[in-house]
Amino acid sequence: MRIAIGVEYDGTAYNGWQRQQNGTGIQEKLEAAVAAVADHDVEVSCAGRTDAGVHASAQVAHFDTESRRDDRGWLLGINSLLPGDISLSWARRVDPAFHARYSATARTYRYVILNRLVRSALYRYRAWWVHEPLDADAMHAAAQGLVGEHDFSAFRAAGCQASSPVREILAIEVRREASWVILGVTANAFLQHMVRNIAGSLAAVGAGQCTSDWLADVLRSRDRRRAGVAAPPHGLTLTDVTYPETYGLPRSSKLGNTLL
Repeated sequence: MRIAIGVEYDGTAYNGWQRQQNGTGIQEKLEAAVAAVADHDVEVSCAGRTDAGVHASAQVAHFDTESRRDDRGWLLGINSLLPGDISLSWARRVDPAFHARYSATARTYRYVILNRLVRSALYRYRAWWVHEPLDADAMHAAAQGLVGEHDFSAFRAAGCQASSPVREILAIEVRREASWVILGVTANAFLQHMVRNIAGSLAAVGAGQCTSDWLADVLRSRDRRRAGVAAPPHGLTLTDVTYPETYGLPRSSKLGNTLL
């Protein structure tokens, strides 16, 4: 049978989601815990492979097993074997046709900027500290030019292995909450470093270094060299993965995953 799981993690100590030859991936830790509960080797597939230092409050993954456990048994058993910075929020038996990656219709990421004069000791691994003032309204206005289906080559990593640079951004917003500037973006899928590159470019707009027209020109250019710097990974969190309702999976909005 196929089991779907909701996974949250602090990516600070890991070299990203994938198993690594050098360093530790979250997948490696998760597979070891699942295998111990299932009593056989397993391969865990996820909705989106996050990079080193990137976090998730609502990653979704699945694995196949012949072992029999109820949902609570999988949830508590696996959690008891995971390190403190990785945790399951739910586990559900699903239709064998379900696939964590290919069944997903959208993913949502949040990028958090701490915008004040002094750095934070508590959020040093959860937000990008930018001390110069940022105009969140200007950032939001510029971001609207990215909505829709486009070639996002200007915002993809040089080593991105995606077969096509075309993605569709369904919604994007930038808002300020006190000293926080928060970018939220939902798309059908993302290219490697796409959100971080967008965040870095929007920060340049917010700081008054570039205009909204510049961001639109960058998008049309399809040239990564014309975009802003890549924002650091630790400000980025995967916050939601959307699936057809027929699968009956929990939505992150109903799990209370709304904190920074």
